[in-house]
Amino acid sequence: MRVLVLAIVLVLSSRAGAAMLKAGDRFPAWQLVDQSGATVSSKDLAGRRYLLWFYPRAMTPGCTAEGQGLRDAYASFQAKGVAVYGVSFDPPADNARFVAAEAFPFKLLSDAQRTLAVQVGAADSADAAVARRISYLVGPDGVVLAAYDGVQPAVHAKQVLGDL
Repeated sequence: MRVLVLAIVLVLSSRAGAAMLKAGDRFPAWQLVDQSGATVSSKDLAGRRYLLWFYPRAMTPGCTAEGQGLRDAYASFQAKGVAVYGVSFDPPADNARFVAAEAFPFKLLSDAQRTLAVQVGAADSADAAVARRISYLVGPDGVVLAAYDGVQPAVHAKQVLGDL
């Protein structure tokens, strides 16, 4: 019994990451590298709305489906003035292959240190193997407009566009 209690305590205490942000929360400042090695930051996007979609791993079925949906709806996002960025723990080279394979018109960012993911609830710790499938729609003032937990890859793009 003591072993079971200790195991539960250890599991719960290992969830050191922040909870997901909510609409109205300020999104933290961030700076990440895209698939070509260029730096992209929240400062670069100041004054614009953007969607950050966290995905577990490049070239996997769910991530591919979600990316394809966002790709196929990209013109609608642009028409609504929303930039789209994917975020994973994958290295830039893996993200570059993913972009090329799926003809994504948006950048994929590498959060290899898990810094942003931990801050926004996409990972519990810097030791997380993959990011949680969550997204944030961020306003031009850096405030979260909508937070998406438990994202369903095949319908996520339509869901976000519906909220816009």
